[in-house]
Amino acid sequence: MRTVAVYSDADAKALHVREADETVHIGPSPARESYLIGEKIIAAARATGAEAIHPGYGFLSENTDFAQAVIDAGLVWVGPKPHSIRAMGLKDAAKKLMDEAGVPTTPGYLGQDQAPERLQREADSIGYPVLIKAVAGGGGKGMRRVNASAEFQDMLQSCKREREAAASFGDDRVLIEKYILRPRHIEVQVFGDTHGNVVHLFERDCSLQRRHQKVIEEAPAPGMDEATRAAVCGAAVKAAEAVDYVGAGTIEFIADASEGSGRTGSGSWR
Repeated sequence: MRTVAVYSDADAKALHVREADETVHIGPSPARESYLIGEKIIAAARATGAEAIHPGYGFLSENTDFAQAVIDAGLVWVGPKPHSIRAMGLKDAAKKLMDEAGVPTTPGYLGQDQAPERLQREADSIGYPVLIKAVAGGGGKGMRRVNASAEFQDMLQSCKREREAAASFGDDRVLIEKYILRPRHIEVQVFGDTHGNVVHLFERDCSLQRRHQKVIEEAPAPGMDEATRAAVCGAAVKAAEAVDYVGAGTIEFIADASEGSGRTGSGSWR
């Protein structure tokens, strides 16, 4: 198997360019003029006789239209199927799908009614603290913690005023979730093939974070008993099966580690 690397001006001397069997220059340094133009990547594959495209990480890796364009061009797409990417692209739709598949999720409000008064009522019924999250958010952006009912509207308007969700993700809808005071962030690695088979490769603890970004991952998760491990890994496989996942993926869970808690986004333990 031979590899073809595409690169922009900024990456002309990058390691992946030096290591590949063949290289194709696809444009100037700005990603919008190179790595984000799917047609250039497909053209590079055709020009070199490549049979498959791996999208890398970031850029077009979770772009449904690009995945479909690769398939339509008669090439092998190395990654999740377009409908799988679409199913998991928005937090509210993804959570509904997981609920239907029997995968535990964090309690919250996922409704289409985005009136401030409705969001306030839902937050009050969930119980504080709650988290306001951009439906299309990621990486810790578009989130606000609300500690009491009196703060809710100010925090909601803060999100709207800064337009985090709209500016960063093109979608200004939010969902409300119960804020877990002592969370454990657990991820399970899954792999799916093109025949409907899904396996897991156990879990890792990613709880040590800075600004909602992981700093250290530890595997296996410390303190997890075998019953909880089986439940979490089994739920991850269910999640991957629910979206017909192909390739390597990560299912992320929040576990409530507070004393005596039975509330989870997966399973809970101390």
